[in-house]
Amino acid sequence: MTVFHRSPECRRRKESLRRTRALLSSTPSLRYYIHLADGTTIKTKWLSFKEASYTRRYATSGYVELNKNHEIEPMFMQYFGKGFRAGAIPCNQKSVYWFFKWSDSYQPRLNSGLCTLNRVFIEPRCCINESERKSNDSSGVALKKFKKDSVYIDKNGKLRNFNHKKLSRKTCGSMRGRGWKFGSGFVDGIFPVLSPTAQLMLEYLQKEVDSERIWGSLDKLPPSLDAWDDVLTVSVQLRMRKKWDSIISICKWILLRSSFKPDVICYNLLIDAFGQKFLYKEAESTYLQLHQARCIPNEDTYALLIKAYCMSGKLHNAEVVFAEMRNYGLPSSAVVYNAYINGLMKGGNFDKAEEIFQRMKKDGCKLSIESYTMLINLYGKAGKSYMALKVFDEMLSQKCTPNICTYTALVNAFAREGLCEKAEEIFEQMQEAGIEPDVYAYNALMEAYSRAGFPYGAAEIFSLMQHMGCEPDRASYNILVDAYGRAGYQDDAEAVFEDMKRVGITPTMKSHMVLLSAYSKMGNVSKCEDILNQMGKSGLKLDTFVLNSMLNLYGKLGQFKKMEEVLTVMEKGSYIVDISTFNILIHRYGQAGFIEKMEELFRLLRTKGLKPDVVTWTSRIGAYSKKKLYLKCLGIFEEMIDASCYPDGGTAKVLLAACSNEDQIEQVTSVIRNMHKDMKTVLAVA
Repeated sequence: MTVFHRSPECRRRKESLRRTRALLSSTPSLRYYIHLADGTTIKTKWLSFKEASYTRRYATSGYVELNKNHEIEPMFMQYFGKGFRAGAIPCNQKSVYWFFKWSDSYQPRLNSGLCTLNRVFIEPRCCINESERKSNDSSGVALKKFKKDSVYIDKNGKLRNFNHKKLSRKTCGSMRGRGWKFGSGFVDGIFPVLSPTAQLMLEYLQKEVDSERIWGSLDKLPPSLDAWDDVLTVSVQLRMRKKWDSIISICKWILLRSSFKPDVICYNLLIDAFGQKFLYKEAESTYLQLHQARCIPNEDTYALLIKAYCMSGKLHNAEVVFAEMRNYGLPSSAVVYNAYINGLMKGGNFDKAEEIFQRMKKDGCKLSIESYTMLINLYGKAGKSYMALKVFDEMLSQKCTPNICTYTALVNAFAREGLCEKAEEIFEQMQEAGIEPDVYAYNALMEAYSRAGFPYGAAEIFSLMQHMGCEPDRASYNILVDAYGRAGYQDDAEAVFEDMKRVGITPTMKSHMVLLSAYSKMGNVSKCEDILNQMGKSGLKLDTFVLNSMLNLYGKLGQFKKMEEVLTVMEKGSYIVDISTFNILIHRYGQAGFIEKMEELFRLLRTKGLKPDVVTWTSRIGAYSKKKLYLKCLGIFEEMIDASCYPDGGTAKVLLAACSNEDQIEQVTSVIRNMHKDMKTVLAVA
């Protein structure tokens, strides 16, 4: 029998452990050398985390071995209450791992909360009848018999039981018109327990890709309310897994072949799936079908259609739908505005997204947590962490409480700029607010240390995450591989890569790319070629990005024959030779002094239907800049402006490098300054 208990001694051990972790954490600027008796010298770095803060959370876990088989089924059991979470999982036939987490931020009366929890027990099945279980609540009153997995603890800490079917159908199911809501998954954010039929359906649809076979299987379902509920519940589960093709197959079956009459949920799911695949015309057609079927669109319908248009770059269409929604008398709620902003961000229209956010405030629409979080994400991706922090402060001033996604977005904003100290400060604020970091939050903090060039800081966060019971995911390993690679520690990067495979995580294209980048940075051609062979053996199909990396490596080392071989493979194969490919070729030939070859490639762009971007023009100017051909550089710069391409900092740098006297430097500086003054005019022309 295992009892969940939190004693003062255990709390002291926890606090001591936190101080120890803080002591082991470090700033990259200080170095210490430890000399051992056997002559070994260990070099250490001091990370200097701030003093450990009290986060108002406790956690404990244990491992129990029994004398005989416990007969617990091989499944993970969790129990939730107000401010706590507990669970157990069998390790083998005689041992069980258990855990208990509790936060006093949810408990107004600390002592009474603990007294209630001290009486919660998990007993092995061998102690109870195989078909039924009995339990006492905290007051000692016996509860009626209940099935083994139908137990939960209510907000008062009392043990209760429930009926699965009633719960999944009544409270959480996908009943018509109210079961699925855009942005929240299910009503109240609670996801139902799938019925056996729905579970089989979900497993089948995740594997099957042929629409005819899917339709044939769905034809066998009985025309009942339970079957309808299962179909839509599975559709929402597929949406969570981003299986858009499967959702399209199911919804089309409902519309064209089944005896069910589709409702607004079905149309909304179909519009969402088409939008995610950038098929805005199909999403628009579905919206028209909804009207023809005399089905009334709701705010989710308009939100999803606007998002579909924005993701495909059809901003005018999005504005038309927005106006139409108002004409029908529907208010512009936060759900619609958030979908609008989200679609613009995914479509890369950051300026327009910021404009819609300001319009949202001007219209008096109450900003939600998601609204602020998206704007913080927007500024983070644009490299404006100071603006992201300003939005965060505004959010707090408006009494809008940030959630874990908000904090993670802000940590990410600082991480992208390598501001590890600021990222760590926000991370600590999140903990002080009583929010337990998840794997995404830890990954964001690791990324901050990686981009700042402190791989051992990222490794420390990785270890801390494991120690706190948060299991690293594939992204965690990728970030750590990249951190070592950026710092030039290829051996450490490969060791982490092998660790990832050893723990059962299959490396993806991204995983191989960060390792390839590590060796490419050091010019290790043979190792990079080995990684490409590994990718082929793993069944990963090489894409344009991978081959562009090899092009750049060969060009960097002056191996132009191999570079041409890779280009030939790309042109003859099914790979897309994009502007990035030509930018690499133009840059490498130009830096090597092969001006004629560079100009030949530049002229080839028009025949390929590609438009030179700022990198193309800057690489071309840079080639002549190395030869101090100032007038030629100015001529290309004028061509660039005439082509409506606005220069960046790299362009200014190569122009200044072409100058050979003070007058030329003054002339270039004057041109750049005037262009910055007229930036809005230039961008409008572009």
